Amino acid sequence: MPITIKSAEEIEKMRVAGRLASEVLDYIAPFVQPGITTDELDKLCHDHMVDVQGCVPAPLNYAPPGHQPYPKSICASVNHQVCHGVPGGKKLRAGDIVNLDITTIKDGWHGDTSRMFAVGAPSILAKRLIDGTYDCMWKGIEQVKPGAHLGDIGHAIQQYAEANGFSVVREFCGHGIGSQFHEEPQVLHYGKPGTGVVLQAGMIFTIEPMINAGRRDIRMLGDGWTVVTKDHSLSAQWEHTVLVTETGYEVLTVSAGSPPPPAFIRP
Repeated sequence: MPITIKSAEEIEKMRVAGRLASEVLDYIAPFVQPGITTDELDKLCHDHMVDVQGCVPAPLNYAPPGHQPYPKSICASVNHQVCHGVPGGKKLRAGDIVNLDITTIKDGWHGDTSRMFAVGAPSILAKRLIDGTYDCMWKGIEQVKPGAHLGDIGHAIQQYAEANGFSVVREFCGHGIGSQFHEEPQVLHYGKPGTGVVLQAGMIFTIEPMINAGRRDIRMLGDGWTVVTKDHSLSAQWEHTVLVTETGYEVLTVSAGSPPPPAFIRP
């Protein structure tokens, strides 16, 4: 499938979908407390998307080839869960870390973003991993401009993660997005500079590094969706949807409650 270049009208619809996805995370943030279940977080997000925003939760019943339909409206990945954690009845405890991954569909267009949350006070390692992964995502975003290569994004992320003693999950990647949940190109979070697809204005894709505190090896749980670290080490992920502009990039998944970019990002 070729990479689609979005028109000005399509980009505006993607801005709306991206902002709405980010606003779901703004809404749910105060509820991420010890004692709540990820199932309860899922229901709150679902109802907000459907009843307040007039959106469709893209993950619900999403079934790529070889997979059973995904049963929930968000992904909630706790502690050593890397991605695609299926919400359930286990209560969050103080010290847990959790990634909440939101994808909205608004007027046929997708907005995809995720954030890390600490439940109560995180450990020193957990905080360092959360902050380091956020910086990894922005190190990747910083590379986005016309004429750059996808490999530049992956290299910047990998270099920063490994310099801080972390590892990069390689089996999952960012992706093009638009009227489809997953489009071309695939956006690897590791790689060599100057390799891969050349970026053009109008491309839209996600950058969503999954960074482990231990080794990069992963395994799939029996539900066919939840991915965990093999060594049971903590994992973190952040995600933004990014537009390639004529002069650089625009992050589409921002809202009033979005964490600010790191200090190394020039305004």
